[in-house]
Amino acid sequence: MNSTTLIIGACGQIGTELTLKLRAVFGNESIIASDIKEGSDELMNSGVFEILDATNKEAILKIIKKHHVDKVYLMAAMLSVTAEKYPDKAWDLNMNSLFHVLNLAKEKHISKVFWPSSIAVFGNTTPRINTPQETITEPSTVYGISKLAGERWCDYYYNHFNVDVRSIRYPGIISWKTLPGGGTTDYAVDIFHKAIETNNYTCFLKEDTNLPMLYMEDAIKATIDLMQSDKINNYTAYNIGGISFNPMQIATEIKKHIPEFKINYHVDFRQEIADSWPDSIDDSQAREDWNWFHKYDIEALTKDMIKNLTPSLETI
Repeated sequence: MNSTTLIIGACGQIGTELTLKLRAVFGNESIIASDIKEGSDELMNSGVFEILDATNKEAILKIIKKHHVDKVYLMAAMLSVTAEKYPDKAWDLNMNSLFHVLNLAKEKHISKVFWPSSIAVFGNTTPRINTPQETITEPSTVYGISKLAGERWCDYYYNHFNVDVRSIRYPGIISWKTLPGGGTTDYAVDIFHKAIETNNYTCFLKEDTNLPMLYMEDAIKATIDLMQSDKINNYTAYNIGGISFNPMQIATEIKKHIPEFKINYHVDFRQEIADSWPDSIDDSQAREDWNWFHKYDIEALTKDMIKNLTPSLETI
């Protein structure tokens, strides 16, 4: 019987595109998508989908046995802004789902796990410029606390139970296919929608707030490359850096394509979250261990976002 891969949280921002890419690479029948509710038509029509509560271990195990699952990508999570509003629910989802999957790997039901961490594990005491792989991690958000705890548990399960769990500290992810999902860096997605729809965007961060960002295509490539690599030296979470920019810089790039675009600023509580995160990331260990590199810079991602969003938004 051929083994399959299960995506938990397949309808989220990263989960959707990861599922579609994995199906394109490995075949629709070998990738099982799951989430608490159904996703886009493209996702639902491309392969098997199961309704799944990521906090229910028995339900996860049932699907693993049903589809002979060998590898799990656990993408279900409550992101930074939403987690601050619902800390108990965020902890329950972000931590218990991880425990369930790690324990299923410990019990030999699956052989390999991917779990996403985040730059949210860093905090105000972390070096902000070229943040090192190993550095001070004192997060100040619910999301960051859950991700840091998750990193330590991944390391524990690897060292004590030989669980093959792999992770990336994602920066802000930019994509034209899915809407913002409740993260602090989501302004860098929403700004394109508003630029095309209204030629105007009100940003909740200061104009000079630099944050690490990654175009979705690069994020998906990094995720799959890490899972395929046999040269892993870090079973906690790899730093991944793409490009770093601020709202003023991305607005300047947008104006090259939409000259009438205007940006203004109304700073809110999300500024405090952004201020606790790095300006830029040192990802030299990922580059050395499994040849990580990013393709998209700020000019390329701006061009691609506007190219792909304009037709779809004009029809709404």
